[in-house]
Amino acid sequence: MRYPTEALWQEIAYLAYHIHWSLDALLDLEHMDRVRMVRAVASFNERAWQAVRDGG
Repeated sequence: MRYPTEALWQEIAYLAYHIHWSLDALLDLEHMDRVRMVRAVASFNERAWQAVRDGG
């Protein structure tokens, strides 16, 4: 089973936007490593927005 191309590009775009890695570096990541990075960045973003909402 192939990983959906659109999902791959969404992950790459998300990481490129937030951590500014090159396309080659992002494409070199193993699938599960890329998924873990997406989750980690999303967690950082959620904590930052929560701090904004809490006035901090």
